[in-house]
Amino acid sequence: MENWQETIQNGLAEYGPGLLGFVAVLVIGWGVAKAITGGMRKAMNKADVDATLVGFVLNLAYMGLMALVVITALGQIGVNTTSFAAIIGAAGLAIGFALQGSLGNFAAGVMLIFFRPFKAGDFVEAGGVAGVVEDIQVFATIIRTGDNKEITVPNGSITGGSITNYSAKPTRRVDMVFGIGYGDDIKQAKQILHDLVAADSRILADPPVTIAISELADSSVNFVCRPWVNSGDYWPVRFDITENVKLEFDRNGISIPFPQTDVHVHQQSA
Repeated sequence: MENWQETIQNGLAEYGPGLLGFVAVLVIGWGVAKAITGGMRKAMNKADVDATLVGFVLNLAYMGLMALVVITALGQIGVNTTSFAAIIGAAGLAIGFALQGSLGNFAAGVMLIFFRPFKAGDFVEAGGVAGVVEDIQVFATIIRTGDNKEITVPNGSITGGSITNYSAKPTRRVDMVFGIGYGDDIKQAKQILHDLVAADSRILADPPVTIAISELADSSVNFVCRPWVNSGDYWPVRFDITENVKLEFDRNGISIPFPQTDVHVHQQSA
């Protein structure tokens, strides 16, 4: 019995301070890590940083701080932390090489969240896909196409090319071209276009609409019609103006040339 008591006393004398230091470093380190990440959260929220980026950065910072705390705590009980850190570094390097594609998408995701070339709800053309952005994640962006397909686009594909954000500006210009025959009345056709644009309340007065002859083509005189509208009215105005121009041209006897082939038959006597 005395031997067991002596062994325990000797063990506590030898390892007790190290164990107490191990526990103390873990507890204090955990508290410091929570305090640092909490301060980071307040600062990022105050700066109106995107919530997705806030959560990701805080998780990454917390894991890094806790890894440092664990390594420091292991040093209190005599573990060779130098070799331990070297093993972790080597493992991280190997994982980095194995996941370099995913890490590239991760870096691209951070850039998208930080620089915000678009946000959820914007209509964009990026990564070879056009549609409404539904979610910007760390590794990929979710885009819903016009026919309601959900496409997951790797963030690296988006940042590696051009990004067209059709929702970035509040207004857009509708570019339309209408052709009439060479024998038709140019002034009448031009007046019809002006009247149709003036009658549509969705078309903005400023900037003013542009209606002009743009080309004397092979078989038609081409007009450009370029009204400005709110971005949300772009397609409805384009569809309606195109239909109304056809109806008004027909009503006023103005032709819209289309490709046609004339076949001439020559009879040869026997």
